[in-house]
Amino acid sequence: MTKIVNHWIGGRTAEGASGTHGPVTDPATGEITTKVAFASVEEVDAAVAAAKEAYLSWGRSSLATRTTILFRFRALLDAHRDEIAELITAEHGKVHSDALGEVARGLEIVDLACGINVQLKGELSTQVASRVDVSSIRQPLGVVAGITPFNFPAMVPMWMFPLAIACGNTFVLKPSEKDPSASVRLAELLSEAGLPDGVFNVVHGDKVAVDRLLTHPDVKAVSFVGSTPIARYIHTTASANGKRVQALGGAKNHMLVLPDADLDAAADAAVSAAYGSAGERCMAISAVVAVGAIGDTLVEKIRERAEKIKIGPGNDPTSEMGPLITATHRDKVASYVAGAAAEGAEVVLDGTGYTVDGHENGHWIGISLLDKVPTSAAAYQDEIFGPVLCVLRTETYEEALDLINASPFGNGTAIFTRDGGAARRFQLEVEAGMVGVNVPIPVPVGYHSFGGWKDSLFGDHHIYGNDGTHFYTRGKVVTTRWPDPADAPTGVDLGFPRNH
Repeated sequence: MTKIVNHWIGGRTAEGASGTHGPVTDPATGEITTKVAFASVEEVDAAVAAAKEAYLSWGRSSLATRTTILFRFRALLDAHRDEIAELITAEHGKVHSDALGEVARGLEIVDLACGINVQLKGELSTQVASRVDVSSIRQPLGVVAGITPFNFPAMVPMWMFPLAIACGNTFVLKPSEKDPSASVRLAELLSEAGLPDGVFNVVHGDKVAVDRLLTHPDVKAVSFVGSTPIARYIHTTASANGKRVQALGGAKNHMLVLPDADLDAAADAAVSAAYGSAGERCMAISAVVAVGAIGDTLVEKIRERAEKIKIGPGNDPTSEMGPLITATHRDKVASYVAGAAAEGAEVVLDGTGYTVDGHENGHWIGISLLDKVPTSAAAYQDEIFGPVLCVLRTETYEEALDLINASPFGNGTAIFTRDGGAARRFQLEVEAGMVGVNVPIPVPVGYHSFGGWKDSLFGDHHIYGNDGTHFYTRGKVVTTRWPDPADAPTGVDLGFPRNH
């Protein structure tokens, strides 16, 4: 019997009423294992109404109440991390260890939210004028929404909702319809932790659900992670409807390797960062820029390592890389490899046509490595989101920097070198929001903020960290004067208020 994933509204399961469902497949077998209910406009409205009602009390709740519930949620999440990882593997396809890592990184943001009382501390200036004090406070927005991608069905929602609800907001999540089960399980654990009904809601669906969240008058802010075209659409539409928006888009992350670098370490890092999670990461390294005469040696070291990667079902403990999320996505990724030679690239490894014995109908693709890729090639210009690594060659650091900065994307980047001066120069000169020095995937820890530049981010706020707290709150300044019993009447004064 096919499993059905329904919505979570007002603290309980809400069966889909629209009559529309989407298929969820096991990427390792290609079989449809689950159907997910797609929300109608009315069902989205019901979730927002539940969140709005819950905000009346949750927005006024004490910090102690919120953090007590979040501490309980953290303990439950930790206890159920294997179960959540299994749900991710079953619907996304990533190997179990990678799914566990995703849950662990989500836990970092829950940890941050548990300490929200420190982040929400206000400021006070006394005696700015005679018996006048000025204080600054931050208050929640109300109902906020999150729209999240398929590649991290647990971690990316946890980049959003723990901070949002810790700040006193209520939340409506629209997760990817390709792997929806983890989000519902998170909702159940929040309820078990004691979160009041309606504070956290989940609606599944497609553009109908998304557009309603973007235009609903009671939704005050929208967080999004996904591709650049959709991020631009989210930002434009939600902003036009008066909402605060943080929309994180796509990427083409470069790894610059200087001639003095440890090439074995660089090759290890390139393979790990390019092919981990089958390349379905917005922070994956998809372009290595080799400077000087090291290119041939570096490519050979990458090839030797890449050929040894074990590809198989995510629930097989021996697998290092799983399948892609859908057959359609697999075919799109393969098309970049198939057309690479005609565009001037040298195909060192061709992973198209790969299958796994006993799982022939799975969404499989092997490792691909393209060398001497011209910047005009589609494999370089587009975000492929699969296990395809492009290597580009330059003669100098300056040429490499210009190449990287010419990219319309500015999500993450890395430099591999033993030269501290070169690394310092790179971190100041490169146009990207996150920089790694001998670190290939520089995803910040939870108490710093994640976000790119240029076409990788639309909106002013990065996600989680201090930016996350600021995004989910708004500032208020209060100026106070309490009369002293000894004060004499001052009379009417139409002049500009004095501060002395």
